[in-house]
Amino acid sequence: MKQETPVSNRRLLGVAGLGWLFDAMDVGLLSFVIAALQKDWNLTVQQMGWIGSVNSIGMAVGALLFGLLADRIGRKHVFIITLLLFSIGSGLSAFAPTLTVFLLLRFIIGAGLGGELPVASTLVSESVEAHKRGRVVVLLESFWAGGWLIAALIAYFVIPGYGWKTAMLLSAIPAVYALYLRLSLPDSPRFQPQEAKQSAWEKIQTVWSGPYARPTVMLWVLWFCVVFSYYGMFLWLPSVMVLKGFSMIKSFQYTLIMTLAQLPGYFTAAWLIERAGRKFVLITYLLGTAASAYFFGGAETVTALVVSGALLSFFNLGAWGALYAYTPEQYPTAVRGTGAGMAASFGRVGGILGPLFVGYLVAQKHAISSIFTIFTITIIVGALAVLLLGKETKQQELI
Repeated sequence: MKQETPVSNRRLLGVAGLGWLFDAMDVGLLSFVIAALQKDWNLTVQQMGWIGSVNSIGMAVGALLFGLLADRIGRKHVFIITLLLFSIGSGLSAFAPTLTVFLLLRFIIGAGLGGELPVASTLVSESVEAHKRGRVVVLLESFWAGGWLIAALIAYFVIPGYGWKTAMLLSAIPAVYALYLRLSLPDSPRFQPQEAKQSAWEKIQTVWSGPYARPTVMLWVLWFCVVFSYYGMFLWLPSVMVLKGFSMIKSFQYTLIMTLAQLPGYFTAAWLIERAGRKFVLITYLLGTAASAYFFGGAETVTALVVSGALLSFFNLGAWGALYAYTPEQYPTAVRGTGAGMAASFGRVGGILGPLFVGYLVAQKHAISSIFTIFTITIIVGALAVLLLGKETKQQELI
């Protein structure tokens, strides 16, 4: 049995990781599609901000509802439902005739994305041995970089020649993968249907009860700060490059280079997380993100822009990997989906505000450097929450 476990872990990582990759491909494509839509539909910066924010409203709703549902019907079923929801919605958005219809579909896509991410990390966390769990979950999150890389390649090679609608049609491919998962994916070995009899309200109360109140506060602050800054910065990344004077093709090219830096960010975080611990990785990579954001906002040359942008990708995505490893470890099995989903849902409020915030400040002619300084401060607040309120969960057995 011991000989089979690593193979089982690799298979689970591959199966769940592909779902994660498709998620990232959709979010990554959106950042490029926003820049293309601005030209096709003559969007204002406020309208551009709303596209990202509506996506996050859907993610907030999806994280909460599907987190609760995962504790009732199991992790596997919710993983498949959410995958289908966002992939079909992405395909349909290629036919959106107006911004209003596109926004409605982005809400539906966001609900699928928001539900899938915490449920997938919970499924993997519960299926892997304690001494490997952190590393495997960070490696799961590393598939996000692969999805962004594919999105950047599609944006660079497909959007200029074939248009954004073709790119959105490509993002419907995961629907086929979801059908395969229905037959091949095992559910969490820890999920027990009899534990699902507790009502949703009772599960929410448990998450905020005595021993879990402190980690819940810590997670909510951390998730808000990370999501606010990530979606504020990365959904606007190609557009910020255009605002700094680069052509759309050049901005896509530089963003592709920056995206490549995500992979070593994940792999170094995966290596450190079982050695130095969750808190060390989170705090270190968040502070690295804060410093990179500050220098990216003030970058004036191509070299400074690309180097600081690459470091931003490196540290920010390494922190994301640690966040997904750390979150499910704060709760017992009966409410793990609920607790992780609620934290992610509250974080998505930051994802709603971040893109709107950037759009509003750009419209008011605020300097990009000032906007990124605010993101720097926000990320530091998240690091302080972990430092002051977080507990170390390295190699801790799940209950």
